[in-house]
Amino acid sequence: MDQTASLVQIKGIRDGLLATFADAAWEDQCVALLAQIDERPAFFQGARLAIDVGAQILKVNDLVDFRDGLSERNVSLWAIISESPTTEQTAQLLGLATRISKPRPEEQKHADATSEDMALFVSKTLRSGQRVEYAGHIVIMGDVNAGAEIVAGGSVIVWGRVRGMIHAGAGGDRSANICALDLSATQLRIADEVSALLKPQKNPQPEIASINSQGKLQSELWHTG
Repeated sequence: MDQTASLVQIKGIRDGLLATFADAAWEDQCVALLAQIDERPAFFQGARLAIDVGAQILKVNDLVDFRDGLSERNVSLWAIISESPTTEQTAQLLGLATRISKPRPEEQKHADATSEDMALFVSKTLRSGQRVEYAGHIVIMGDVNAGAEIVAGGSVIVWGRVRGMIHAGAGGDRSANICALDLSATQLRIADEVSALLKPQKNPQPEIASINSQGKLQSELWHTG
């Protein structure tokens, strides 16, 4: 694990993402989080972020500079969780929340960006220009039309036809997969592996795409029964 990853841990929560900082200087924590965002811009694009700073005492300038750095990367800072009354007051002065929704106990285990317990369900067809992004798994009950995009930290299941772009395992999870009833996507990506354009099939069958033992992205029949 590199230094930036050890200083900050990212988890998916009901309201977006939660970054928990390790015990380190505030400047180092900020650099570590911004570095993670710069490494995975597609994953964090448009995200709502809460941060848990522990007992760190932060002043207005600290949080303003940090919030500006996030805004430049199209990430919205909405909550500060802290054990310090000073930091809580600072957050409240800036209009930031100091409490977040607590998940139910069964939702708490392994609630990280690739948790098997977390999935976003979308019950509609995605049209050109629409984008869905989530830290965990994504399930689409509908089609993904050409020009639509899905970016998931985990796996993606589409109960319909895929003509757009899907990126599973966006945080680097090479065990993620992509399943669809008709997998004729503009582009498929799992972690850092990218597929070529898949041509529409005359008689489409359910398929699952994954990274094989040779480290290449491949698709095969998906037995849904």
